[in-house]
Amino acid sequence: MSDSAQPHTPSAGSSPAQPKKRVLIETYGCQMNEADTELMYGLLRKDGYEVTADQADADVVLLNTCAVREKAEERIFGRLGWLKQLKRERPEVVIGVTGCMAERMREQIVARTPYVDLVVGPDAYRRLPELVGQLAHRGDAAAPLAEVDPLIDVRLDRTEMYEGAEVDRVPGVAGWISVQRGCDKFCTFCIVPFVRGRERSLSPEEVVAQAREMAAQGFREVTLLGQTVSSYYERGADFADLLSMVHEVEGLERIRFTSPYPTDFTPRLVERMASLPKLGKSLHLPVQSGSDKVLKDMKRRYTRAKFLEIIRLVRAHLPGYTLSTDVIVGFPGETEEEFEETMSLMAEVRFDQAFMFFYSEREGTLAARQLPDDVPLEVKKRRLAELIAQQERISREEQGRQVGAEHEVLVLSPTRRDPTQVMGRSSCFRTTIFPAHLPGHPEEPFCPGDVVRVRVERTTSHTSFGAPLAVVSRSPRGPELARLSAEQDAKEREAKERASREGLGPLLRAHAPRAPEGLTLHEGGAE
Repeated sequence: MSDSAQPHTPSAGSSPAQPKKRVLIETYGCQMNEADTELMYGLLRKDGYEVTADQADADVVLLNTCAVREKAEERIFGRLGWLKQLKRERPEVVIGVTGCMAERMREQIVARTPYVDLVVGPDAYRRLPELVGQLAHRGDAAAPLAEVDPLIDVRLDRTEMYEGAEVDRVPGVAGWISVQRGCDKFCTFCIVPFVRGRERSLSPEEVVAQAREMAAQGFREVTLLGQTVSSYYERGADFADLLSMVHEVEGLERIRFTSPYPTDFTPRLVERMASLPKLGKSLHLPVQSGSDKVLKDMKRRYTRAKFLEIIRLVRAHLPGYTLSTDVIVGFPGETEEEFEETMSLMAEVRFDQAFMFFYSEREGTLAARQLPDDVPLEVKKRRLAELIAQQERISREEQGRQVGAEHEVLVLSPTRRDPTQVMGRSSCFRTTIFPAHLPGHPEEPFCPGDVVRVRVERTTSHTSFGAPLAVVSRSPRGPELARLSAEQDAKEREAKERASREGLGPLLRAHAPRAPEGLTLHEGGAE
């Protein structure tokens, strides 16, 4: 797959005779950001860079950012404030901001953090090695803070899907494939079409090639990512066809996807899902509101009745599936009666889980330009608290129904609090914790990637606790993945402690070194 990339020309400074530069990327936001981080690491590693989890050793520090909520953006500026000290002590270090926030707030980034060297949007990652190389070799990288203009590339590209680009995936059990980028829905509250561009899809051949590569690397679960993934269409294949193609990849235990758009969730897709046993039995279907008036103002392309019709279709043809959703309260103009309509829809559907937020105006969206943010903050917070309380009760009740049930659980890792317990996910995406070996067999511990049949003994609103009954299948690379994960966790803990001691602030989500076919880890990164 990656061998089909266009011929690689090393950027300035990439020479076998020179020591390798080290790069650290901290990831903020959703799974699509995680996938983009892996893409950037793949591009940089191919250009001669090594991965590090320690910012004190890094020659390049990039923050891969989200622009969906204001709180996330303020976290980025807070993190950049910490990195100013690193820049003072080591002016040659390249500091960059990538991702959606780079696209949306490039002027503010330059004005508030003039020591940032690089601002790169989601469609310009192919140029990342070239841009970093220019900064490292233009002769003024050690100039005083704010005396050098940053390099900026935030151009949107209607065709860029990074087909053929090498992806540097974190070794593990579950991974992602970005099968779609951008969005054409233009919901009034959403910034995504403006920071990630128009909708386009990756070819089905490339998706299957990536899935095969992941299976060969030991991945057991793959999630297909897209902003409205169910609208996927490329080269005559729709999303139902794509699911069938990926389902045929040997070595994968489970296939997931997120997030579909309700009106694209057709009877044909539901019927196809019912015929694919490796498909994870969970569905995230964003509703956003239970009020037709609010849905119209949001420019969602369905009504309350249409959404409930889709839910009935799912319940009829996909028994045993858990359902989750996204909800926004306090949207401009939302009345108390309209909020109660959302409450009643949530009570009627009884989602297993929900991601719930109060409306936060995003500069550049249609809502920010056309609709006054007229619901008082205290009202938004009160409505959100009421919705959360109701949903927590529903989640707790739905989880409680699982006591006594048996599920096949894909082991992910030991639990952080107790190494004698492991954590995994059932097919219906319930987090499940249970002892790390079968009764009487401590010499055969469960490893990442194993599938274990577990009986649920007790639950909370978000977690199941159970007893292992039998091993369904063993991951061929489970012990190696367990060792690699433990080594990486130790390195990241050491890096965080060092950063804290040196006043550089807490390290957030760093990327683990890659160890592809042989899973062999070398100091400073995998080769």
